[in-house]
Amino acid sequence: MLKILLRLLLTALYRVKVVGLENYRQAGDRVLIIANHNSFLDPLILGVFLPDDITFAINTHISQRWWLKPFLSLSKVFPMDPTHPISLKALIHHLQNDTKTVIFPEGRITITGSLMKVYDGTGMVADKSGATILPIRIDGTEYTPFSKLRNIVRLRWFPKITLHILPPTLIETHGDVTGKARRKHSGHILTDIMTEMMFATSHYRQTIFSALLEARRIHGGKHTIAEDLERQPMSYDSLITRSIIVGKLINRITTSGENVGVLLPNSCKTLNVVIGLQLYQRVPAMLNFSIGAAGMASACRTGKINTVLTSRKFIELAKLEDEANALAKAVNLVYLEDLAESLTGLDKVIGLLQAKTADYWYKSHDYDADDAAVVLFTSGSEGSPKGVVLSHANVLANHKQIKARIDFNPTDVVLNFLPMFHSFGFTVGTLLPVLNGMTSFFYPSPLHYAIIPEMAYEIGATIMFGTNTFLAAYAKKAHPYDFFKLRYVVAGAEKLQENTRTTWFDKFGIRILEGYGATETAPVTSVNTPMDYKAGSVGRFLPDMLFHLEPVEGIEDAGKLHVAGPNIMKGYLLPDNPGVLVPPCSEPYGEGWYDTGDIVHVDEEGFIHIKGRSKRFAKIGGEMVSLTAVEQLAIQAWPDAHHAVVSLPDPKKGEQLILLTTQHEATAKQIAEASEGVAAINLPKKVFVIEKLPVLATGKTDYAGATELAMQLLSTDL
Repeated sequence: MLKILLRLLLTALYRVKVVGLENYRQAGDRVLIIANHNSFLDPLILGVFLPDDITFAINTHISQRWWLKPFLSLSKVFPMDPTHPISLKALIHHLQNDTKTVIFPEGRITITGSLMKVYDGTGMVADKSGATILPIRIDGTEYTPFSKLRNIVRLRWFPKITLHILPPTLIETHGDVTGKARRKHSGHILTDIMTEMMFATSHYRQTIFSALLEARRIHGGKHTIAEDLERQPMSYDSLITRSIIVGKLINRITTSGENVGVLLPNSCKTLNVVIGLQLYQRVPAMLNFSIGAAGMASACRTGKINTVLTSRKFIELAKLEDEANALAKAVNLVYLEDLAESLTGLDKVIGLLQAKTADYWYKSHDYDADDAAVVLFTSGSEGSPKGVVLSHANVLANHKQIKARIDFNPTDVVLNFLPMFHSFGFTVGTLLPVLNGMTSFFYPSPLHYAIIPEMAYEIGATIMFGTNTFLAAYAKKAHPYDFFKLRYVVAGAEKLQENTRTTWFDKFGIRILEGYGATETAPVTSVNTPMDYKAGSVGRFLPDMLFHLEPVEGIEDAGKLHVAGPNIMKGYLLPDNPGVLVPPCSEPYGEGWYDTGDIVHVDEEGFIHIKGRSKRFAKIGGEMVSLTAVEQLAIQAWPDAHHAVVSLPDPKKGEQLILLTTQHEATAKQIAEASEGVAAINLPKKVFVIEKLPVLATGKTDYAGATELAMQLLSTDL
């Protein structure tokens, strides 16, 4: 009777909803229920809303606290000491009888808002007892005053609470490992189950604007989420208001579903334009202004872009007048300053009212989460750039995948200097913080090596994303205290060099988390985390990602990586067939699979080790040689210089390796001497010293340009 009354009371106060009761019934009689732990309310919610008599495995010391006595009298309690082997054995014996027992594998209430450390002991208990595991996600209690997130998230007395019951599963090591290794292995499996649970119960099947409204409801309309060099912080309310107003202005000169070019720098105004376009079902196509007028015009043809939005102030400051004049001959170049002139006071008032009432008039079911959200163009480091079309669900799924593995919260400040035309800068640097309550500080260029460390110091940045090239340059210029508040530095887009990793750790005490991805994966595929880290790897696959390794002739213990998952793009827009979407489909795996073109090794713990691009292997005398591996030899020999290895035709052996380097007076003999024991086939045949390597705007080496330069130098040398 008391349980019924409590259920009625809690339902009235918290609108408690239980999803997946059919999974509870399928679990059977011997069940270990595992749940995330957000607050002191969690045991009460589980005890009242789960059917049957539930037993709680609770730390002996906690079970003796007086204020828990009334609640514990409503349920069965199994007191235990998770650090004591005998106590764990007793729990294993308990689970060999018919019981539904709840345990919180984190062993504590979260103080980050995300999953904390998952103890291996719970995994071992599930493995050795043979009990069915029933994962349950508790969502909403973290926002109550009964959580430990005061001054981290916006607390309120009666947020909506949902219990997500997932399908039952088992931990089975099948005797593959024993002893401590078995305990660690089962704990590893349990951690994956819980992170998969966090992702599977996340709400990513919506539009970006719908997610923005959801974030406002969670964090509050006055919460600051963006700032730039103009130093006018932008809140959720102001972002939504301005985006509605800007979107209406653009709506008058474009059509629904149209790809609209965006030629703007990192700034709050650019964010307004992007959200405004998406709100009115236009697709922002982010143009790379570093590739010149011809390159931008080519991108516009590929994406069938007729209208490009830009700013006179930006064009003037970036010295892009010639490019703008040339581009205006191919498309309708619209300046935001001209649009603003048509803005009336009535437009502003209506926009303000619509922003205040957006939760009521904007219905995400009127839009499709699988609609295109953005067009980003590939770097073109190995050929002509392609248009990559990402849906709303692609972008939001990648956010939830990252959030399931790495904790971040509304107190974090992201220093975003990666341009928005780059997938890393757009999806992760811009939208990830904005849609999750963090503050994104927009800086217009990653090339200001002395200024960016100062900006990190001034704004108190806690998170930074970058490439190896940029991170190495910042480390040289920065004062040891500039990055004093940084919690996470995540590297991607190119291989993180060992000397960069070492410098950051020695000079700043920061461990760089290397990740891996592509524009086509929106963009993160894997990443090292504070809890799952292996130097030299690019981390483990994100939740709900599948992979296959396609065998490659001549390469052992590695293969060409194909991936599938909710973050895989809608498809390509290709230069030879403009405007036509080509969905991902890689042989022999079929639709929905993306061929990364990377040769990788996945170790027994699931960490990915990149061996090189499939296009960056040369066949010399019948043997496969990784150009990336040869570059590493040059880096070891001359760590302070920049290097690029390319392959060119060779009449005798099929291909030959050419090293371009900025190392003064470097020779093929010197690198051979520095690489003692390395076979001659893995050494460059020719070495050319140059002043500067060809690079793209993202900081990545321009291998197409490097190959062309090597051909010129070789022909001159001959």
